[in-house]
Amino acid sequence: MTLALVDAGSGVARLRGFIRDFAELGGPPGASHAALLRDLVAHDDWLPDAYAQPDPDRYRQYLLHCDSRERFSVVSFVWGPGQRTPIHDHRTWGLVGVLRGAEVVRNYGWSGDGALIRTGPAHRLEPGDVEAFGPDIGDIHSVSNAYDDRVSISIHVYGDNIGAVQRATYDSAGRPKRFISGYANDSLPNLWDLSSR
Repeated sequence: MTLALVDAGSGVARLRGFIRDFAELGGPPGASHAALLRDLVAHDDWLPDAYAQPDPDRYRQYLLHCDSRERFSVVSFVWGPGQRTPIHDHRTWGLVGVLRGAEVVRNYGWSGDGALIRTGPAHRLEPGDVEAFGPDIGDIHSVSNAYDDRVSISIHVYGDNIGAVQRATYDSAGRPKRFISGYANDSLPNLWDLSSR
């Protein structure tokens, strides 16, 4: 996929600042990274409309930024009413912060005998909530829009170019099916044009 830059106007200044600050912190993520994401999703004035559009059939993953060395990527997940993911893994660390609407998360793990099992009750993430996941703290979950009548949007930061990572979905018996997610967009918001200042 060749990604062109799209002028997203001055609203992306907040996203640009988040990316600069996140890159300066380095990884792996900790409390300071989560605080940066919490501050970003506390403001709903920066996500360009082009990266907030739902699809009637399935959730969308829009790339907002990928670090030049693929150390991290930032994406917006747009959930149409009632949409959900299959059970899936990530193979890298991640942070998710809810910008609009709400999400329901169901976590999974492996039992001692190798069966895929639910680990705890489903929980709901509301606007401003931030949650971490990863291979060392729990990497398998399913996520759904908490609403059947409106769109929800969350911002995710991953420790890789997540659209290019080979991952897996899992059926109810725990059998994996490999996939590479890619992205819904073929353009990126133009974060770095400061000529309008």
